Amino acid sequence: MRKNIFISLATALFLVIPLTLKNYFFHDKKSDQNNPDSSVIALSKEWKAPDTSQLGHTQQDDLIRYGRVLILNTADFFGPRGSIMPISNGMNCGNCHIDAGTRLWGNNFSMVASTYPLYRNRSGKIETVEMRIDDCFERSLNGKKLPDSVREMKAMIAYINWLGKDVDKGVKTKGSGIEKLPFLNRAADPVKGKIVYVTICKKCHGSNGGGKLKDNGKEYFYPPLWGRNSYNVGAGMYQLSKFAGYIKNNMPFGTTFTNPQLTVEQAWDVAAFVNSKPRPSTNLSMDWPDISAKPLDYPFGPYADSFSARQHKYGPFLPVQQSHKKAHP
Repeated sequence: MRKNIFISLATALFLVIPLTLKNYFFHDKKSDQNNPDSSVIALSKEWKAPDTSQLGHTQQDDLIRYGRVLILNTADFFGPRGSIMPISNGMNCGNCHIDAGTRLWGNNFSMVASTYPLYRNRSGKIETVEMRIDDCFERSLNGKKLPDSVREMKAMIAYINWLGKDVDKGVKTKGSGIEKLPFLNRAADPVKGKIVYVTICKKCHGSNGGGKLKDNGKEYFYPPLWGRNSYNVGAGMYQLSKFAGYIKNNMPFGTTFTNPQLTVEQAWDVAAFVNSKPRPSTNLSMDWPDISAKPLDYPFGPYADSFSARQHKYGPFLPVQQSHKKAHP
């Protein structure tokens, strides 16, 4: 149930590796931790998700529990063979929001209740939690919106709000969302990333990135990383910085932010490889009405600067960042 996007079973890394790749693969992870641009994590002050075992048996408690089930097993209800309506690609919300949105640096839901409604530059609108969930259905699940009035929407919102019930407005929780990794001093390299993928990720996600379905044929045991059943180009994971941060602290399976198995460099490169592969398109014409607000790694123009779409996708990002700082001191 906890299997998520980029799950891998490899526990012995790089048993046979060409000598020329030794420094790349066996880079000392301590050097990543000592990088002054890396996030500083205070282990005693992180957000801790409330325990569902403490829920009672009221209608609201049942709704919260149902919401958790929907996050973990979305495709059972809304995938191509879903029991309620077939409106998504067969992936689960829990593929991107690990442990049902409770893991630190696993794209958790800790701050959703305290920050929404929220103005988002991508849409140029104040968005509700319902709108944010629909965004994920349309982009990460490459599907259609979920009607606001259905019980399943209300259940997911009840669960997400319950997770963040102890987070005050204006307070940023440690370990929320996805960690921002330091930029490389070069472009992320899909060629190097392919080596990481073949060595670590291929065993579970396949040589074609198509993942592996469960025996019930309704949802994925190992979700697809590219191809027609994966997230589309409008998803947050298509931004390299988000994807790399997600990979670094969560992949391969068994990784945690306190015990990473990949270096920062490897995370950027394997993210570049996966996002260089084909995947569904979507209509982005209404995104980023203010183009100057686009993130540095947004891979589609037009831009308010002179850097190419390729550099905005793969980097190097430091020159782009420096240019933006000069333009907006």
